[in-house]
Amino acid sequence: MKKLAILLSLTFVSTLIFAQCNGRYETEIFSSVTKTTVNYSDVYTDNAHEMDIYTPDGDIEINRPVILFIHGGSFYGGDKTNIDCQDFCETFAKKGYVTASVNYRLVSLINIVSFLSNYDEQYEEVLKATVDVKAAIRYFRKDFANGDTYGVDPNTIFVGGTSAGGVTAVHLAYIDNISDLPTTPFDIQAVATNLGGLEGDAGNLGYSSEISGVISFAGGINTLSWIDANDEPIVSCQGDADATVNYNCGPGLNNPSVLTLCGSGEMHPQADLVGVLNDKLIFPGEGHTWFASGNSDPLFLQALDFTSAFLFPLLPCNNTTAINEIFFEKQLIKIIDVLGRKTVQQKDTPQFYIYNDGSVEKKYIHQKTY
Repeated sequence: MKKLAILLSLTFVSTLIFAQCNGRYETEIFSSVTKTTVNYSDVYTDNAHEMDIYTPDGDIEINRPVILFIHGGSFYGGDKTNIDCQDFCETFAKKGYVTASVNYRLVSLINIVSFLSNYDEQYEEVLKATVDVKAAIRYFRKDFANGDTYGVDPNTIFVGGTSAGGVTAVHLAYIDNISDLPTTPFDIQAVATNLGGLEGDAGNLGYSSEISGVISFAGGINTLSWIDANDEPIVSCQGDADATVNYNCGPGLNNPSVLTLCGSGEMHPQADLVGVLNDKLIFPGEGHTWFASGNSDPLFLQALDFTSAFLFPLLPCNNTTAINEIFFEKQLIKIIDVLGRKTVQQKDTPQFYIYNDGSVEKKYIHQKTY
């Protein structure tokens, strides 16, 4: 997890630049939202490829950041109408985001026993979920290029979810190449290839599925080394007694026949190790289902506020403010872009400057023209 000084500096910078976002994205400034159900695939027409898009009523802003949120259910249950997904999407839409609760292909009831017993089938289902959500991401960019129905910023799209949805979001972000996947004891690279590669078979091809950050509520990753220095920022919330998606590392569902998942207790040290911007909110003694009741659970409300605070400094509406000389006697360690990748100083693009005292400075250096 980031040092406390980074948290304090991001909070300070966030306060200074709040006006640049016109009061949006930190608090609920809209009283109601509209939900629109769409089929996001141009290949499949079914419930598995639908999503509910939430937009704030009365909002005249365009270029709004997007969050796609993915339901849990162990990859064989759940739906975009789960209360946690609805509450998440409504809350962030009321803050000014465009949000979407996304369905994806699930294991059929007759195949659940086989799915829970075979690693190759488990890999396949996770990959199907990731490629479906990538098609949903591309849907927004395709729509932007063809009229922009929802008034989005196509360069600022986040993805997150609860439980299996968090697992999907994490793997969508951090499996960068088919070569990352194992070939023994099962050839999972071949499985991915048969699904259409990492971009998948669910359509909207020709548009990017890149994201700006990851939100994991009780999610985890199969292989920690998939989180590398070029990866996107991640914020996660989890109970440290979670054994369904193990807070550290353990078999999914606490079932030795299920693939290993490593939760917040291991993902964030890995992110620290490789320099990926990250933060985590831990619920001591809490198990897996704290999110299931949505806003009626105070832990879920804490997670929403924590996530909102993490995302806010990453938003483009903060680009125009440079904070100088906030800290003294400090040295620059590195510069990263909004996706957490190490880079060099650039003009006309937001960048984070990381210093040896743990502080972070967001800069936007304008290219002068004459």
